[in-house]
Amino acid sequence: MTERYADVIIDIAHEKVDRVFQYRIPEALSESVRPGVQVRVPFGNGNRERTGYVVDLSEEADYPPEKIKAVISVDEKGMTVEGRQIRIAYWLKSNYGGTTIAALKTVLPVKQKQKRLEKKKVLRCLSVEEIAQAAGECERKRQRAKARVLAALQTEEELPYELIRQKLHVAASTLQALERQGYLRIEKEAFYRNPVKAADRSETRPVLNRAQRHIIEVLADYRAGHPGVYLVHGVTGSGKTEVYLGVIEKMIAMGKQAIMLIPEIALTYQTLLRFYKRFGDRVSVINSSLSAGEKYDQIERAKAGEIDVIIGPRSALFTPFANLGVIVVDEEHENSYKSESAPRYHARETAVEIASLCGASVMLGSATPSMEAYYRAGKGEYKLYEMMERPGNSVLPAVYTIDLRKELKEGNRSIFSRKLKELMENRLSRGEQTILFLNRRGYAGFISCRSCGHVMKCPHCDVSLSEHRNGMLTCHYCGYQEPKPAKCPSCGSPYLMGFKAGTEQVEEAIHREFPGARVLRMDADTTRRKDSYERILSAFADEEADILVGTQMIVKGHDFPGVTLVGVLAADLSLNRNDYRAGERTFQLLTQAAGRAGRGERPGEVVIQTYQPEHYSVVYAAKQDYRGFYGEEIAYRGLVGYPPVEHMLAVLIVSRVQEEGERLGEEMTNLVKKEMADAAGLKVIGPAPAAVGKIADLYRHSFYVRHGEYRILVEVKDRLENYCRERELRGQTVQFDFDPMNTF
Repeated sequence: MTERYADVIIDIAHEKVDRVFQYRIPEALSESVRPGVQVRVPFGNGNRERTGYVVDLSEEADYPPEKIKAVISVDEKGMTVEGRQIRIAYWLKSNYGGTTIAALKTVLPVKQKQKRLEKKKVLRCLSVEEIAQAAGECERKRQRAKARVLAALQTEEELPYELIRQKLHVAASTLQALERQGYLRIEKEAFYRNPVKAADRSETRPVLNRAQRHIIEVLADYRAGHPGVYLVHGVTGSGKTEVYLGVIEKMIAMGKQAIMLIPEIALTYQTLLRFYKRFGDRVSVINSSLSAGEKYDQIERAKAGEIDVIIGPRSALFTPFANLGVIVVDEEHENSYKSESAPRYHARETAVEIASLCGASVMLGSATPSMEAYYRAGKGEYKLYEMMERPGNSVLPAVYTIDLRKELKEGNRSIFSRKLKELMENRLSRGEQTILFLNRRGYAGFISCRSCGHVMKCPHCDVSLSEHRNGMLTCHYCGYQEPKPAKCPSCGSPYLMGFKAGTEQVEEAIHREFPGARVLRMDADTTRRKDSYERILSAFADEEADILVGTQMIVKGHDFPGVTLVGVLAADLSLNRNDYRAGERTFQLLTQAAGRAGRGERPGEVVIQTYQPEHYSVVYAAKQDYRGFYGEEIAYRGLVGYPPVEHMLAVLIVSRVQEEGERLGEEMTNLVKKEMADAAGLKVIGPAPAAVGKIADLYRHSFYVRHGEYRILVEVKDRLENYCRERELRGQTVQFDFDPMNTF
């Protein structure tokens, strides 16, 4: 029988996940040792018996076999929460590539144990009469600080420690002296950090329509529906969040917990507010804006059963709930659900795997479902529910598509078309709000010379520099900056200018055209500080501004009843990407942007400004026609063999020396063609320089492998990983991405 080995992590404490140890699997335990199980192993020089978790299996020994110790036993109690997390880490590594350690750090994201915060209180230990007598004695001895404390304890049996320190101006040494004398006792109580600020819990529940009630009943009824994967396709403003709340409320009533995924931190404020009104302190949030202590405490609160609902981006998937009932993935089509670092997992697929281990359901929701989700629903893998009307009197907005080519021919060189400007003036006069969406960041696009065509590029990356208002040219890949030169460095021409289409420039244009308008700008530059999302969004929700200008983050799921106009500037910028998903992304962005208008009692209007009004993505978005778009897009994907009709594996090679990267790419593609020759339908494209050929002085090459079966591509990935280990690469790294959201 072939010898088998287990990689075991001895201490699952988060700061210890950077080391695993290999053990031999005895034949008697070969069936029961698998990733995620808890085992007992000998550890250290004294072979002290310790508990560990199996994180991976192998038939190859990393050390001389005679020196490898054997697993002693397997815990048969069943899989713990920690074991389940290890199992998910193993699944991530197997399905998406990368190292075991990288997968463990993804699933166990809090790396360092944080000290618990403590509250102190001061308790009276003697009778009121005895305390009064002691206070008088202190006054006579002119021990006035002690006297102040004792006087306060005559009226209150218990006082907060900090209140005494701050209000009575008493030193810690004074309180310690009184404790030693037996007059009082200082007690400490540890507590968790809670990033959720208390708010008014008064909630006006809307009346649900028939479609909403039906979905809630089916998804929350384990006896009838059974755990499964459900796709809720609802037009913008159709009340999907109320469905999420209803399903989660029923899960909590059954003693289960829920994970609520949102694609952007910017959505946390409104989502959290609605959930807090329904569930109070039993709901919490986890995202990158929290401190290390706050993140650590939310994980501990989840383990301790102190919360029922966690809200956050894709990392919230790994919250260690013991009795998970449902995972909700809101706006499931969003790119941010795909990790950009190894393992490059997708939250949608990972949620399905986690739910299958927990006996939970997955609920996917979107007004513009991803091609993958709708395709699987069509094949019966997901159960599809549709909500095609807004509740109450709210109706979908009227949409106007403006041809910017015609505007230019007729002499309008403004950022705003005549129709958009007219409607903005109308909203300002009526006291209604406007959202202007631009899919760009910064003050300008690239800078080029109008005389010779020279483009200002980053010296370390194969990308152009962007101009910002402070006069600096910035690389958004590596952070390199340089002042904007007065003349072209190539020909000396003074005509060095940028194609300005950034949020800052839009804000300036608003102030010029509408001097009295109150404007808020929300993009990556204005939301760097903690709580900046909440500050901007709450100000706009409170109608402290007339116009909100922003990038993608302002069109994703926000609900502002006062907004009756949405303007989409340069709508087709995303169509010009070298990316097979460009049409899908453009349709989604335009539809989501249009959906922000008219969500209250007043009807909404949308202006889409574009240079390609005839493109099918723009046409269907203007009509809010998802099915029409899907039909045309899926026909194109099927014709060329792109996901979801076929699957794709992207391989990126990063090398210090350009020629070495080219050579490794040739070797790896030849290996795939040779060793996977019997996999009918396998296609290899490349290698070639990546879309961005150089970043931070590192050269990038890529190739793609396509096949109809995902498991075949996993086999390709496994073989390439083995090849890289055998080669013992120096100065080169290889990354894998399945069904990529972006080209390498």
